[in-house]
Amino acid sequence: MTRPLRINVAGGWYHITARGHNRGQIFSNSSDYRHFIDLLVQMTDRFRLRIHAYALMLNHYHVLVSTPEGNLSSAFQWLNVSYSMWFNKKYNRSGSLFQGRFGAVLIQGSEWGLEASVYIHLNPVVMSSKGLGKQERAAERRGLSQPDKDEVKKRLDDLRSFEWSSYRAYAGYTEKPRWIESDSLLRRVNDSSEGYRNLIEERLKQGVEEDFMSKIKWGIVLGGNGLQGKSVAK
Repeated sequence: MTRPLRINVAGGWYHITARGHNRGQIFSNSSDYRHFIDLLVQMTDRFRLRIHAYALMLNHYHVLVSTPEGNLSSAFQWLNVSYSMWFNKKYNRSGSLFQGRFGAVLIQGSEWGLEASVYIHLNPVVMSSKGLGKQERAAERRGLSQPDKDEVKKRLDDLRSFEWSSYRAYAGYTEKPRWIESDSLLRRVNDSSEGYRNLIEERLKQGVEEDFMSKIKWGIVLGGNGLQGKSVAK
């Protein structure tokens, strides 16, 4: 079976994901998360990418990135190989850390980029273990069930305290790192952390839009036709 075509677009926006082999953990403690973030910073310098948002989960990661030079594949191959070699050496293990190639959804424009960032930043709390599995989200959106005030507060507290994503920087809870390029998305919410924070936290209170989550999970390209930039298949 042939592998899906990888599209590299100069100036393109992408939602990138990679999952641990057999759904195994790719982060075991805070030093693992910090090292991966250090590699993200190195990747932005080495490949001149722009990272707009990220979330690191126990067994997978999400990154929203734009590629001025159309070198997506080279950049994320370098990231995954570099982290895998470091992780294997640290834990005296061998074999693949990640399950296959990284996933990439090409996104058209910062409007869809904003929606992708919402999905990424809600990832740490939108899960069955926190009462927000697929069925629970559908029921809440249809008004068939409503979380009580304590449950809503718990979800918001979990979101605001999650350390391994860019949400806290976007929402104004912590200082934004120099390597996070947030201006393009904040312009769509009145150029303010308050606007972004309200957007995310209202989505969490009201239920997450399943249609968009399905598109970002299964799509190849999000947005309209007529993608700008030179595309290179690799």
